[in-house]
Amino acid sequence: MDGARGRAREYVVEADGGSRGNPGPAGYGAVVLDAATGETLVEAAEYLGVVTNNVAEYRGLLAGLRAARELDPDAGVHVRMDSKLVVEQMSGRWKIKHPDMKPLATEAARVFPPGRVTYEWIPRAENKHADRLANEAMDAGARGEQWSPSDSTADLDTATGAAPTASDADVRAAQTVASPGWGPPDMGAPATFVLLRHGETPLTPQKRFSGSGGSDPSLSPVGREQAEKVAASLARRGTVEAIVASPLARTRETAGIVAARLGLEVAVDEGLRETDFGAWEGLTFGEVRERYPDDLDAWLASPDAEPTGGGESFAATGARIAATRDRLVAAHAGRTVLLVSHVTPIKTFLRLALGAPPESLFRMELSAASLSAVAYYADGGASVRLFNETSHLR
Repeated sequence: MDGARGRAREYVVEADGGSRGNPGPAGYGAVVLDAATGETLVEAAEYLGVVTNNVAEYRGLLAGLRAARELDPDAGVHVRMDSKLVVEQMSGRWKIKHPDMKPLATEAARVFPPGRVTYEWIPRAENKHADRLANEAMDAGARGEQWSPSDSTADLDTATGAAPTASDADVRAAQTVASPGWGPPDMGAPATFVLLRHGETPLTPQKRFSGSGGSDPSLSPVGREQAEKVAASLARRGTVEAIVASPLARTRETAGIVAARLGLEVAVDEGLRETDFGAWEGLTFGEVRERYPDDLDAWLASPDAEPTGGGESFAATGARIAATRDRLVAAHAGRTVLLVSHVTPIKTFLRLALGAPPESLFRMELSAASLSAVAYYADGGASVRLFNETSHLR
């Protein structure tokens, strides 16, 4: 008890976990703060070896709760994490389906009596302290070193007084990657890309070529209304943890509207920009057919053909999107990320996930402000989960 005030102290626990590979080399970080002053009381981190991202998140939560209990077993604790999964499961709003997550959640619930701990989801940008500790632990593990906090209390297992080690549940969760079965193995939470095409611009209803080499139009009033509707839909789902957008005006504006609704920041990635259509920018298909018939025929026949005037071929776009995909999957393993992009990049994400030929790009319809989704697993596999969803606009 706090002798000066005659009541239990209040702590804030911020925790994070990460896995470079999911499962892969993993670690967690946790920090205990004084709720009244914001002072850092305890830092804890540990390299876990090869486990899944979700296991690492739960281990970070456990470390933070245990450290808070060491300080004051009668305290009240407010947990802040950027893992929507852990927050919703520990709050009782989501069921715990994975058999190896259940014992971890049960263990976390037992650290303090029921009702003594509350949970809050926060954007990743607000969890930088714990995220830094988790990455320092993973970096130290990669060097074969043991992470140790500076000017802070060591992370102790309250049952034994020793540094916590990976539980049997951790090991089983990591080993599920090799488990046989009819369906794909459970490799933990995939990196899921929710692919949002930007809202309408003045050029959209006119069906004009509008790539990265044209006038860079902003959203029309209709486009802004579409962005507001998709933002409301995504807020109801509550699964998006980060937003990455193409650098073009229409995508950044769409992403900004969604981000304001979700309380997230927008990162910009050059790899998500639209194809450069060269001299065809601003023209309709019919106008291109009339002015550049031979170049158009070549473009329709071969992914290596470039639009007139040195535009970008579909083959070049495909290579760019594949590289962007690999980089973003590695950066967001186990997370759900909204990618705000354009027709050709989104179709290319889908084509690559399906292993479809380049000509499939001409066989997909992608509406303005539509949602598609692809999940990427630890073994390199991908699964298309949604395509051209527009119910939120009706």
